[in-house]
Amino acid sequence: MLTQIMIAAQAAAPAAAASKSAYGIVPMFVEAFKANNYLPILTAGILAIMLFFTFYILATKLYEQNQVMNQGKAVGAGFWGAPSLRDAAGKLDKNSAYRQIVDDGLMAQEQHGKLTDPVDQHDWTLSALNRSQALINTQLKGGLAFLATVGSTAPFIGLFGTVVGILSALVKIGAAGQASIDAVAGPVGEALYMTAFGLLVAVPAVLAYNWLQGRNKSIAEDLAAFSTNIYGYMGSAGALRPTMAKSAAPARPVAAAPKA
Repeated sequence: MLTQIMIAAQAAAPAAAASKSAYGIVPMFVEAFKANNYLPILTAGILAIMLFFTFYILATKLYEQNQVMNQGKAVGAGFWGAPSLRDAAGKLDKNSAYRQIVDDGLMAQEQHGKLTDPVDQHDWTLSALNRSQALINTQLKGGLAFLATVGSTAPFIGLFGTVVGILSALVKIGAAGQASIDAVAGPVGEALYMTAFGLLVAVPAVLAYNWLQGRNKSIAEDLAAFSTNIYGYMGSAGALRPTMAKSAAPARPVAAAPKA
């Protein structure tokens, strides 16, 4: 009895190995290529491109955001303690987003005298600062629309690949005249790889979009606060400055108590 079981197991092992190697991601694409069915290959290619650009945008946006955050840290007491706003701007990097706001504010002050229509200088300067701030925020949002598109469409693209794969498998099974569970489950299981691939692309895109959006919101708040401080500085001829610019008065030495 034991000998018969061992013989049956040895006979079933090659068949199991053959059935195991007959299905998978690579065999699925090989069969599709042999059958001149390029839709699964094209679908997988689109999803792969989406995944590549998702991580590319994530890396580039994180780099840009870190740059702006580091530029914001450079605006400290040394900046607000400068004798003039132009001298303060010179302490910032030329490519700094914060220096761009300062330069646009100074330029607005210079251009106000050339206006022929009576526009209040405060309104003109505030409008220039808001435009500068909005331009920086728009640049930081670049690429996020692609992440949102990938997050919303990648599952459906993967589902499309699954539907095409199932249709192809059913047509092939119908032509062969075999309807056993092993003949149906293998091709259908292969087609489900495309749905999994679509979810694998969509989830990182959604997470990256939400994370970058939150960081952009924090940067926008810092830029708005800085722009408000610049507006108050320019409108008061330097009298209004953030509290960080006020240096603390030196403490007086405490006289020693007289000995009794």
